[in-house]
Amino acid sequence: MTKRWKRRPEGSNWGDFGDDDQHGRLNLLTPEVVRKGAAEVTEGLSFCLSLPLNLPGGNAINPRRFPPELRPNLREGKAMVNLPFGLFTDNALDVVSDDVVLLWTQYSTQWDSFAHIGQVFDANDDGAPEVVYYNGYRAGVEVKGPHDYLADKATGTEYTGTSALGIHLYAEKPIQGRAFMLDMKHHYGTAHRWAGYDDVMRVIETDRIEVEPGDMLCLHTGYTERVIEMGGSPDADELTNSFASFDGRDDKLLQWITDTGIAAICADNYAVEHTPSRPAADEGNAHVILPLHELCLFKLGIPLGEFWYFNDLAAWLRQAGRTRFMLTAPGLRLPGAVGSPLTPVGTV
Repeated sequence: MTKRWKRRPEGSNWGDFGDDDQHGRLNLLTPEVVRKGAAEVTEGLSFCLSLPLNLPGGNAINPRRFPPELRPNLREGKAMVNLPFGLFTDNALDVVSDDVVLLWTQYSTQWDSFAHIGQVFDANDDGAPEVVYYNGYRAGVEVKGPHDYLADKATGTEYTGTSALGIHLYAEKPIQGRAFMLDMKHHYGTAHRWAGYDDVMRVIETDRIEVEPGDMLCLHTGYTERVIEMGGSPDADELTNSFASFDGRDDKLLQWITDTGIAAICADNYAVEHTPSRPAADEGNAHVILPLHELCLFKLGIPLGEFWYFNDLAAWLRQAGRTRFMLTAPGLRLPGAVGSPLTPVGTV
């Protein structure tokens, strides 16, 4: 394939894993790193790290995302719930249930793919910025292209999603390896906090966390425990103004993420970084509104997980005096999608 870019963003790793790479830092999940993850399994205990996928409930947190719609499948006009086969085949004893679900892929516990956030950027250094994604994949060419969804709908063309950087890549190269718990809730409570580099270093030093390339960071703030307590009727203002979430404008924090070589960031909150972000220093000029997403998804190819549930695992790790565990978290093998619900598992 012809190289798609002549100039890469400052601080990015475009091309470091190959001109056609679509896996980003997932390339660091080598057999050695997976073995390190497996070495953390000493008790044989597994923890579900997913919310029930019908939470947070409603759409107060994001008005464009909705809970799953679950309904029975149909057979000859009959709902397939406790449906006797005897209605269709003489003397059959079988009874069948079969259902259908419509999912907003980023409503609950989920991964962002690298096609989730792009940027207007002059990758070809010709003075003509275009929308590009990780490693220079272009909008309308490899990402969500070449047809626009509404145009496809008008012409009856089937929408098949992105042809590059899709979420299925998180399944075809399964996300599995060693992770560590950054337990912000334990150290800072549930009050609102712009968590920057200094806050992270305090936790790492206090808990004696060792971070190595290929490790996956799990950010525990207490957000999803509160979501569960809200019982499907979330208070968006309370959730936005509580807990310690990453300060995406903290350059030292972003540099630490770059330097450590972490392979993924998984958080129990809505967007990993606090949204809305602090105002940019050059707010009057062109700027990004999600700086941590820009760094991770656009520049470095670091998957971002949101709305994960860490309460039970974090409590066990704290009691055991541990911070590391094995994380298994492939996305759905759904070609074309830019996000995926999932049920990650932490094993100790």
